[in-house]
Amino acid sequence: MTVSLPFLGFPDRLTDGRAPRAVIFGAGHGATYPGKDSSGYALAAAAIRAASQGDAPLVEHWDFDLGGPLFDGKPACCIDAGDIPTVMHDNAGNRDAIEAKTREVLGLSGVPILLGGDDSVPIPFFAGFSDHGPVWILQIDAHIDWRDELHGERYGYSSPMRRASEMPHVAGIVQVGIRGVGSARSGEIEAAHHYGSRFVTARELHAQGIEAALRHIPEGARVIVTLDCDGLDPGVMPGVAARTPGGLTYTQVIELIAGLGKRARIAGFDLVEFYPPADIDGLTALTAARLLANAIGAIVRQY
Repeated sequence: MTVSLPFLGFPDRLTDGRAPRAVIFGAGHGATYPGKDSSGYALAAAAIRAASQGDAPLVEHWDFDLGGPLFDGKPACCIDAGDIPTVMHDNAGNRDAIEAKTREVLGLSGVPILLGGDDSVPIPFFAGFSDHGPVWILQIDAHIDWRDELHGERYGYSSPMRRASEMPHVAGIVQVGIRGVGSARSGEIEAAHHYGSRFVTARELHAQGIEAALRHIPEGARVIVTLDCDGLDPGVMPGVAARTPGGLTYTQVIELIAGLGKRARIAGFDLVEFYPPADIDGLTALTAARLLANAIGAIVRQY
C-alpha cells in the first residue's frame, strides 16, 4: 500500500490500539475493456487526497455540513491505508486485490471507503461483503449500469449493478440520479425491473426530495453507497467522462448521505468515475473530497 498525501492528513494506523471506524483505500484499476486506456481514472485518488489538504488543519473545527466537528467531538477514528497495487488490464488480479482489501477492513469491523478508479472497481468491493450480508446498495449515478457484458468483459464499468444483483448477500438495490440518454437499452431496464431494482430518476429526486430515495431503504438495513461522480450535475462535478445535465446537487447528495446514516447503517462507501483529465480548476476533486468528509461524518454519527 502506498500513499503520498493521506486524505485530510489521516494516519495509516491508530496508535492507541483502537480499531479504526473507517478505512480509506484507493484502487486505480478494475476491469478495463480490451483496447481501452483507463490510466486517467487511476489519478483520481491522489487528486482527491490533494484537494483535501487545505482542510486538514481544520478537522477539529465546526463543520456546518455535519452540525459539528468531523468526528463529532470524539477521538479521530479514520485512517488512510493508501492505494492497493493494481495494473491496467490485469482484470482478475485487480478484482482479487480489491475484494481481499475489502474483506480485511470488514474483518477489523471497520467501514471500507474505496476511492476509484472507474465504475468497475465496485464489483469486487461488493463481493468483499459476502460474509457480511445481507446488504443493500444505494447507487448514485446517471446510468443504471446493468449491461451483462461489453466487448466480451462482464466485469467492466457498464455492469456493476448487474453483477451486484447476482450476489446472494445483496438484498436490494436503489438507483438514484438516473437521467438522460444512453443510460441503458430496454433489455437492461427490463432486467433491472425483473430483479426488483428501485429506480429514482434525477427528475423525481428534484421534485420530491431525498425521501424519494430513502423510502426504499428498509430501516436499520446495512447499506453500501456507490457514488459515480456523473450522478451529480456536471456544473458541480465536471471531471467525468460522460457529462449529463440535470444531475444531483452537492446539497442533495450530502442530505441523502446524512439521511441514510440516520435511517440505516452505512456499511461501505465507494466514489468512482472521477476522471481528472476532464476536471476544471480542481472543482471535481474538491467536491469529491467534501463528499467523502460528509460520508465519514455520517459513519461516525451512526454509532
